[in-house]
Order: sequence, then structure tokens, then C-alpha cells
Amino acid sequence: MSEERERVVILLNGEPYRGKIHAENAYVICCDGAYSWAKGRVKIDENLGDFDSLEETPVPAPLRKFPSEKDETDGELAVDRALELGAAELLFYGGGGGREDHFLGNLHLLYKAKEGGARAVLMTNGAQITLCGEGEREFACGKGKTISLLPFGGDAHIMDMRGLKYSSADLRLCYGSTRGVSNVACDGTFSFRVTAGCVLVIINEEEV
Repeated sequence: MSEERERVVILLNGEPYRGKIHAENAYVICCDGAYSWAKGRVKIDENLGDFDSLEETPVPAPLRKFPSEKDETDGELAVDRALELGAAELLFYGGGGGREDHFLGNLHLLYKAKEGGARAVLMTNGAQITLCGEGEREFACGKGKTISLLPFGGDAHIMDMRGLKYSSADLRLCYGSTRGVSNVACDGTFSFRVTAGCVLVIINEEEV
């Protein structure tokens, strides 16, 4: 397929996602066993993986079946495929819950997407998770939502925080420290500027 896809949705074989899957104007890639919870809920454009955890033949038929013994997870193969299609935005569903090692690996998929030039968001049943590199970012959320900002892969530096209860014009997030956990959104949006490192932004989806 040579046509570029600006927006790609990737369905992961973790905890089945209970909410609405926002796949409007998106190319949908389903990873292996995610088919069991996603079929019938969203139009799947491509099934991808080794299919070692699926007991039925998915529709549409996979373009290629990968070996079960391989270096990459099916999720990483899906990110590679999305970047090959020219994706500028990746939206992951089903990547939370289940095995903790897979969840931590899925956070690294956010980094892989960022390094590939794409914006990426991981939607779990409990949170919306984004990885931010250097630059200014603004997020929409509900007033009173719990927001956590964590360094990823090393120390990070944030400036010009706005819209959070505990804001700072100059904040250093040290790798290995929990500073940045459990802030609170004062309004419907918050923003900051990352001047060094990478920051995980976790918007918790608890009721307010």
C-alpha cells in the first residue's frame, strides 16, 4: 500500500478497551489477539502479528504472518507499519492492564513513535498517556482531573506550567523521583514547555 495515512489507530492485545474507539478518518491496525475484543466495534483495515494468541482467522486476512519467536512485539511491528504509512498521529487502545511487562513495553512504543516523528497517545481504561519531547504542549482535560508528569528515560526540564494546581515556571523532574505525580487540573486545559528530556503526561480518567 503506497497511500499515506495521516492518522493510525493501533489496537493492542492488553486489557480490552471499554470506551469509544475514535477511529474517524484513521487507518486501523489490529494486533493479534486484540481482534477478539475489537471485532464488530470498529472497522479494521489491517490485522498484524504472529497470531499465537488468537483462535480464529481475523478479517481482513493478514497481509503477512510473523513468526511467534521474534525480537519485536506485535505492537512494535504495528508502530513500524504506521510509520511506513506516513502516520503523523498514532492512537493506541488496549495497551493497559494485563501483563505489567507488556504495559511498560507499550510506554516505549510512545517513545518509538516520537522518534519516528509522530504524535502518539495511549488510551487505557484508566488514563490517557502521552510522551512529550522538547517543545510547548497544551492539553484538554476536565477540571479537577488528576494529572501526573513523569520524566522518561532520564531527567527532564519543564518551564512555563499553566493550568495546574502545583505549577512552576521552572521545574526539574529527576529520573528516580516521584515529584510530578498527582497534580490537579484547575481548568479545562493545562500547558507547559519541555526544554530538555522527555515527559510522560498521564491524565487520569477518574470521575470528578
